[in-house]
Parts: sequence; C-alpha cells; structure tokens
Amino acid sequence: MASIETTIKDAMSIEGAVGVALVDYSSGMTLGVAGGSPELDMAVAAAGNTDVVRAEMRAMELLQIDDSIEDILITLDTQYHLIRPLRTRNTDGLFLYLALSKTRANLGLARHQLRRIEAAVEF
Repeated sequence: MASIETTIKDAMSIEGAVGVALVDYSSGMTLGVAGGSPELDMAVAAAGNTDVVRAEMRAMELLQIDDSIEDILITLDTQYHLIRPLRTRNTDGLFLYLALSKTRANLGLARHQLRRIEAAVEF
C-alpha cells in the first residue's frame, strides 16, 4: 500500500520525469505534486488537464464506450504528458499526471512503470 508521498516519489523516479501530480478530477485540486520548472507549473497544468480527463470521459459516455481509460498521451515538441486515471481501491476520481522529457524518457517503459505504481496505490 503506497501513500500519496510514496506514489509521487515513485513517479518522479521514472527516467526523464520532469514533474508529477496526483489530482482529484472532480475538483481539479492536487493531492500531491513534485517537480516542474519555471515554464511548467505542475499544479496549474494538473488543474488544466482535469478538463481533458472530464472531456474524454464525457465523450466515452456519449459514444457508449464501455471501456475504461488506461491513459491519455499528450505529445509536445519537447515533452510527453501522461494522464493515468487510477482504478485501484479507494482511488476513484483521481489521476496521475506525469510530464516527461522526450529526450530522456522511454515512453513505453514510463507507461509500464505508471501501471506498477497505480497497482500499489491505496488511500
């Protein structure tokens, strides 16, 4: 069982991680945040990406898609942004938001590590 602090620390240990946030997408509030840069305020970015999660869930509902979102990938010129809604016990309504450097990160490995981190989360 991983705490919020452990979850954030584990996500920041992923090769190429620039920043990470654990976010409640019903309110847009961050429960934990680490990293970032002067150009990337993780709390602001996490709150903004709450709209992305809500929009995707709304679209799936309208399309009557009965699957759950594994992750959402946003590709920028220099970064990958991974959004992973959590589906483990007591994490409904939360997502992990991970910003990665494109030059330092292995996207496939980062996705695998986020799955492993998610499996350990329980609040």
